[in-house]
Amino acid sequence: MKKRKLDVVVISDAHLGTYGSHATELYHYLNSIKPKTLVLNGDIIDIWQFRKSYFPKSHLKVIKKIIDLASKGTKVYYLTGNHDEMLRKFSPSVLGNFTLADKIVLDIDYKKAWIFHGDVFDASVQHSKWIAKLGGLGYDYLILINRFVNWCLKKIGKEPYSFSKKIKASVKKAVKHISDFENTATELAIENKYDYVICGHIHEPKITRQVRKNGSTMYLNSGDWVENLTALEYNKKRWKLYRYEDHTEKEDEDLFEMDDLIKHQLVASIVMQKPSK
Repeated sequence: MKKRKLDVVVISDAHLGTYGSHATELYHYLNSIKPKTLVLNGDIIDIWQFRKSYFPKSHLKVIKKIIDLASKGTKVYYLTGNHDEMLRKFSPSVLGNFTLADKIVLDIDYKKAWIFHGDVFDASVQHSKWIAKLGGLGYDYLILINRFVNWCLKKIGKEPYSFSKKIKASVKKAVKHISDFENTATELAIENKYDYVICGHIHEPKITRQVRKNGSTMYLNSGDWVENLTALEYNKKRWKLYRYEDHTEKEDEDLFEMDDLIKHQLVASIVMQKPSK
């Protein structure tokens, strides 16, 4: 398969190690590109929700592919997020083409790109971590239930439906949170004279030019690989929002056409697991 050559690729919020992660699709995407620089912008491995009983081969293949890209010359930056914040005690660290950091500023065609996950703007993460972890646990199971519903819908020939997108679109607090997040990132980027500000965290893929009285910047969000399956690509001096449209629900079928033992284990983990404080 011919790989697409790209200057910069940014992905975030893969949440490997959770039921909602579309690891198979992410692996196919990574296997289809040859980037000079790959930025993993937080929450790639979901350490908050990590469970020994669930880390499939498809999730491990993504990690191996990232290592393979680094070994073949791609500069890989792993930026920490809130779900993989345990790695922050080791940042910054550099090993060959692999860099672990909390945030970076890249020079891209004589323009400065400020890249970080974005959880620093989230008060629930900063001040009430147990609430954020409980929310993360609930989100994981919401996605899991949603995938089961979509599996059923597919069986009867119906279109898939996204619970989380519906909630975000209808709940005023969620809409305001996203808007506040974008405004805060934009204002700080303009104040520090960055040409681009690139975030993840809120699972809302976007590229938009933001203009204020004191200047302007380009706000970009790489989205996620749980519900949107998106990435940011920079090539030939322009940014593009990549969407993995041509994906199948094979992973959903694998998840819900399991033997009885695994099904019972899955139900038990949902019923018995308690969020850590």
